[in-house]
Amino acid sequence: MIKRGFIFLSPFLYALSAFAQLPAVSSGTIKRFENFPSKYVEPRNIDVWLPENYSPKKKYAVLYMHDGQMLFDSTSNWNKQEWRVDEILGRLIKEKKIRDCIVVGIWNTGLTRSAEYFPQKAIANLSAADQTELLPLLNSRPLSDHYLKFLVTELKPFIDSVFSTHRDQPNTFVCGSSFGGLSSMYAICEYPDVFGGAACISTHWTGLYRADNNPVPDAVLKYLDAHVPSPKDHRFYFDHGTATLDSLYAPFQLRADSIMKAHGYTSRNFESRVFEGEDHSERAWARRFEIPALFLLKK
Repeated sequence: MIKRGFIFLSPFLYALSAFAQLPAVSSGTIKRFENFPSKYVEPRNIDVWLPENYSPKKKYAVLYMHDGQMLFDSTSNWNKQEWRVDEILGRLIKEKKIRDCIVVGIWNTGLTRSAEYFPQKAIANLSAADQTELLPLLNSRPLSDHYLKFLVTELKPFIDSVFSTHRDQPNTFVCGSSFGGLSSMYAICEYPDVFGGAACISTHWTGLYRADNNPVPDAVLKYLDAHVPSPKDHRFYFDHGTATLDSLYAPFQLRADSIMKAHGYTSRNFESRVFEGEDHSERAWARRFEIPALFLLKK
């Protein structure tokens, strides 16, 4: 059974108005698609970052990122923090350290965030009693399979039709932190023909709570072990800090690392890092975003 003491990552902290101001970026430009419709999930804003001198005559890799309202402009979100995605990728492109790329920032909708990001098929690895306690924390309706259908069958075709993108798997990537780290892992496992690489930052292996005898990490890691895609044409990046929520992750990340290595991943296509003293925040993720960006997008 899941014990009741837990830390809940409130979706309200991430929910912002669909009509929020356009992010101010220091490099490139933002194109917003407000209330992007879907037959699978609730409408949400999509912020697409285009690098400086974007040209329809060139082709661009695509990095899909969760929690899109937290990526570009600290003045436009709830906690006044950001990933500094435009500054970092803009500089790396100018320095010719990574391939030309665009970023698709997929907003979360607040109330459905955990339900959309938690790996749905991992729930089957929980006992009936543990499922009964977990499901209310996911609003009683897991939505991650629907979220990924939205991303793969609705959003990606739209992005590929509007922008000059490489549409193939080797140039399509997914990235997120915390629950978004879980979602990124789930995306590449469920759609290995779509995504060539995933960056899972401060992956929230423990689920929605802090608890003794927490069965959720076992369930998620069992799913990962059964669904790791081929190392021949995929890349995985994991990391975590050691402060605040990130202090929980080390034993589970070590198990994930063992799973990846057992499936044939090596330093060529797999990286797992620990950042001493770093906490669970956008500021911390911004300080190291260059590392997974280089890992996924290097030329």
